[in-house]
Amino acid sequence: MSHEEALITAFVDLADTLVEDFDVIEFLNRLAGHSVALLDVDAAGILLTNPQGRLHLIAASSEKVRLLELLQLQGRQGPCVTCYTERRRVDYDDPAPGVPVSDLPWPRFAKAARQEGFHSVCALPMRHRGQVIGALNLFRAEPGILDDRNATLGQALADIATTGILQERASRQREILARQLQHALDSRVVIEQAKGFLAHRLQVSLDDAFSSLRAIARDGNHKLVDVALQVVTAPDTVVPTRPVADPAGEEN
Repeated sequence: MSHEEALITAFVDLADTLVEDFDVIEFLNRLAGHSVALLDVDAAGILLTNPQGRLHLIAASSEKVRLLELLQLQGRQGPCVTCYTERRRVDYDDPAPGVPVSDLPWPRFAKAARQEGFHSVCALPMRHRGQVIGALNLFRAEPGILDDRNATLGQALADIATTGILQERASRQREILARQLQHALDSRVVIEQAKGFLAHRLQVSLDDAFSSLRAIARDGNHKLVDVALQVVTAPDTVVPTRPVADPAGEEN
């Protein structure tokens, strides 16, 4: 497969997130694999933020990278963490083994990176329309900043993966909201049925029947829809009383 064909395959793969069994961990492991295969890098790691804004290691193409990413998260410093917090590309370069690590940015990370055989990192923000959800981090054994062509391609891979993740999240959220709305509509139908049943049983108005229904729920510390369902499906288990004035004054 040519480089162009592999690139097309990668973009198609990373765009395919709206599937029923979407697995974000497997998806980001594929992103790491594509990055190593297509770019002039030796390894890749991916940090992703949770809803509270805290970074977590989600994927790494090697155990060495996994340890370096965890080191950065624990110390809250390093090129990959800085990339996320400053929302920009961050390059790290260890020019020569003879340079003391104390003279390099993030000395603790620099020392560990040398020990694991990495001498440069290009950290790219995972972003979409100003929102940054993590960082794609590209590790190289050779010193020297990653060239602009590979960095631009890496950013494109990170961007399309970010778009896919956010689309999947939005789709899942829409499904949750749709289920909640449908539940509310179904609940209202049951409540209306229970109101009619109580109105007939107690020979009162629908307003008074609703007040009675709410009183039963309040007294038993139950949800209104659960009491309504019990009235409709097992009326003999519910002992309604004639309603009194409802202090809450809620509409039915």
